[in-house]
This record gives sequence, C-alpha cells and structure tokens, in this order.
Amino acid sequence: MTSKPHTAPAAPGRRSFLDRVWLLLGALALCELGWLLVSFVRPRKGRVQSGDFGTAIEAGAVDSFEPNSVTAFPRGHFYLARLPDGGFLALSRRCTHLGCTVPWVAEEMIFACPCHASTFDIRGDVIRSPAPRALDIYPVTIENNIVRVDTGRALRRTAYQASQAAYPDRT
Repeated sequence: MTSKPHTAPAAPGRRSFLDRVWLLLGALALCELGWLLVSFVRPRKGRVQSGDFGTAIEAGAVDSFEPNSVTAFPRGHFYLARLPDGGFLALSRRCTHLGCTVPWVAEEMIFACPCHASTFDIRGDVIRSPAPRALDIYPVTIENNIVRVDTGRALRRTAYQASQAAYPDRT
C-alpha cells in the first residue's frame, strides 16, 4: 500500500484576509451611519442651569442699580435698564430690524446697532430707524427687594408703555 504524503490544509491567502477586512470596515461604516441617523432624529436633552438664558435670572438687589443706568447680562442675553423714575426694564440685546446685537453706548445714553445704524433710547424705543419697532422686553419681577428676569419668553412691543416697567415697593 502506498500512502500519499500528508499535506497541511492551505493557509488563508492574502485575498481572503483583505476580503474580511473590507467586510469588517463596511459593517463599521453602516453602524456609524445608523448612529448618526439615530442621533439626528432623537431630541437633544440639554441641561438648563439656573441663571442661563431661558430661565429666571436673579439680577441682584434693587439698590445695586443706579437710576438712569443700564447693566448688561451677557449670559441672559439682555440689558437691565433702571429708568430715571426708578422702574426696571429687561431689554433684549437683539435689534428688531435684522437681529444684530445692540451694544449700550453709555456716553450717548443709547443702544446703537452696528449693522444698520438703528438707535434706541434707554426704554428701548426707536430713535433712528430702520428698526421697525422698540426692543423686545422680558418680564421683570421684584420680590423682597431682589430683581428677577424671566428670559423664557420675550415680549414683542411697538413702543414703551409705563405698565411695562417693574417698580420696587415704595413703602
């Protein structure tokens, strides 16, 4: 009897190795695409911290704001104006023309839009157009001599009215 020489099974070749690598990379790409689609569709749950835009922000004590002054609150996206008569207005920083940020120019006592030259007075009323209406405001409450601003909802308005200002108790 003659026996055939024993041959070892053929080792996988380079081609089959590369086929497996490409298959693995293709599966990884499909998984990543699926992850991106799920992330895009699923709503994002951001944590809102106290003092952030969209929440009630404690601005400070009434006495810390001088009459006829404006204080910027960049984190809250508003200016707190203390009117000459002692009332408070929380004015949006966005111009009502095209939404540019309007800085307060203390020397001239105006808000001046750098984009299209609209200007507003301390109450947010339009002094010079093209802005079509007064700056939006946020509701202001004063409790226990502390000024709070609710940045969760901006109120559109055409012009200043005395009822828009919040006043501390005069007792």
